[in-house]
Amino acid sequence: MEFTLRPATVDDVEPLTRMHLAAWRESYGHLLPEEFFASREATINTRIERQREGLAGSYRPMLAHDADGALVGIASAGQARDEDRPCELELQMIYTLRRVHGLGVGQALVDAVIGNAAACLWVLEDNPRAQAFYRKNGFRADGTRQLLPPDWYELPEIRMVRAAVGG
Repeated sequence: MEFTLRPATVDDVEPLTRMHLAAWRESYGHLLPEEFFASREATINTRIERQREGLAGSYRPMLAHDADGALVGIASAGQARDEDRPCELELQMIYTLRRVHGLGVGQALVDAVIGNAAACLWVLEDNPRAQAFYRKNGFRADGTRQLLPPDWYELPEIRMVRAAVGG
């Protein structure tokens, strides 16, 4: 599959926000009730404005577009947010639409935002597909677990960590 990667700009705010919500629905639809998605859909304009503010600043997620120009993936990384962070870099977000799973888009996004650096991430405990993808990229669960906030129905997450690749 052909696709291109590039950093997001303010002009990408609406498709980025809508694709992010679509990816949540695809990834977590079996774990979260419809009300979760309906409430986010109802407040999509607020979410778009928050994204616009971030993109007007220093927030620059990487975007993946298919050959037709449709947004099919997003990823971002930055300073690890945990007080007990095991490393300095965190893969803070990566989502691809189901129709491109297994076609190299997710791998290209990971390579673009964290490269070979040591990194950590949080993943839902009940997300075996994502965990397998992260293990393929050298990440291992470090035994740290937490619950998401109540608006995410306190779903449990685990932290995964990897050392620098090849170094």
